[in-house]
Amino acid sequence: MSLPPLVDEANLQAYLNRVLPPSDAPVRAERIDAGHSNLTFFVSRGAEQYVLRRPPRPPYLPTAHDVAREYRVISGLTAARFPAPQPVVLCEDTAVIGAPFYLMQRIAGTVIRNKLPDAFSGPAERAAVAEQLIRALVALHAVDYNAVGLGALGKPDGYIARQVRRWAGQLDGAHTRDLPDLDAVTAWLQAHIPESPAATMVHGDFRLDNVIYAAQPPVRLLAALDWEMSTLGDPLADLGYLLSFWREPGEAPATPLPDDMGDVTASGGFPSRAALTAHYEELSGRKASNLNFYVVLAIWKLAILLEGSYKRHQLGTTDDPFFAMLDTGVPALARRAREMI
Repeated sequence: MSLPPLVDEANLQAYLNRVLPPSDAPVRAERIDAGHSNLTFFVSRGAEQYVLRRPPRPPYLPTAHDVAREYRVISGLTAARFPAPQPVVLCEDTAVIGAPFYLMQRIAGTVIRNKLPDAFSGPAERAAVAEQLIRALVALHAVDYNAVGLGALGKPDGYIARQVRRWAGQLDGAHTRDLPDLDAVTAWLQAHIPESPAATMVHGDFRLDNVIYAAQPPVRLLAALDWEMSTLGDPLADLGYLLSFWREPGEAPATPLPDDMGDVTASGGFPSRAALTAHYEELSGRKASNLNFYVVLAIWKLAILLEGSYKRHQLGTTDDPFFAMLDTGVPALARRAREMI
């Protein structure tokens, strides 16, 4: 028995003609292979261009893949004039495409992953890429979340303690082998939870390949993407997460895994991690105390996430060849985190 399509184009066309100005143009949906959580599609209706986000096929936990929450987040952020995609419509009627979904405007631009576009290869452009990234992070942490209706997004207090507790539990469930470095980092994090600054909006996955820039100079950051993990919490967690991916010239990759953004920032012309931190402090007026803790936390969380994927590989529930590389990739990440403490 074949599965129904993830996006029924005819049903979607009929729905959009009800909630948007009607059009005779056919609706076309193209799946984008980016990320492994909520599913993303480019949707066209004549000259109109959208991005559709929907959950994967079930089963999944009731609180997971909450696209309505994502929609509320970008709605609040755009109301605050923060650069996020413009929301278009939220549909919670599963009869339309088989799952709740939302549409946002598609932004024409470029996402920097493991290769710097030629248009950004000059020293001024490289510096501007980093400058705009830090300015966006500072702007996010300055959003008055109560004023834009996001005060119930999360619990502002105790964010870091909850993160450590939650991910330590994830590690317990992911274990298939001895990982003494990872266990040592867990114990260190549990014993060194810092006092957090005042809570802000937190992206949760803020890094170079989760923003979109104008395709041609001058360098302009058009929008931050992928708000699935956003909440209220400690802003330094976002900064530490960003820095954990920021490799400097001469530094070897931290793991044998295919590198995302590390090759870009290690190619030269980008500010150092220390310079990024100083600039964040200057623009935000917030002292980045105990920053090493936050970077270690980010690496530890990534190692735990990937160890869960390695367990799936060991159980034979996935044939993705990437997961086989986690045999050495996860221990390498754990070593890196332990070395940092």
